[in-house]
This record gives sequence, C-alpha cells and structure tokens, in this order.
Amino acid sequence: MTAYVVMIKEHTHDTDEMERYSEKAKAAREGHDPEPLAFYGDFKVLEGSAMEGAVILRFPDMAAARAWYQSPAYHEARQHRFQGADYRVFIVDGIEEA
Repeated sequence: MTAYVVMIKEHTHDTDEMERYSEKAKAAREGHDPEPLAFYGDFKVLEGSAMEGAVILRFPDMAAARAWYQSPAYHEARQHRFQGADYRVFIVDGIEEA
C-alpha cells in the first residue's frame, strides 16, 4: 500500500543550515525514488497552527518510506534540518485503490 511522508515546516531558525539540508536531502533521495506530490508550493492554512511550507512525498509502501527516512544519507541530512527549522514530520499509509 502506498505511503506518504508529510513534512510541515513550522519555523526557520537558520537559513544556512536549511541550505545544507536541502543539498544533502536531495542527494539522500537517490536510490529511494520518492515521488514528490507537493514541494513548498503556494498554500493556505485553513485550520491549525501557522506554517511556512510543506512537502508530500509518495513511496511504494511504508517500508520504503521508512528505509529512506532511516537511511544513513538522510540521517546526515536531517541533522541540518533539526538545526535549521522546526518541522512536523510523519508517515501515513495511503488507501487501497478500488
């Protein structure tokens, strides 16, 4: 079943760290091939906390999403994200197609 990684950027603290994150995160996608469905495009918060942007990545299944998130390359990248901004990140199963 398809799985989605949703990353919600709430507040940026350090743009230099976020630039490093961006470079390393792009390289960390190699071999995992997530499909970006949304990538910091225009948005409108309808309910809940304010945010600066969001990313939605589609993976073939939950195992593939976890493999990318737990990969050594993404582990290295996300250390810069932790220093650069506050995020909410989660993985969610999609629904089975009829």
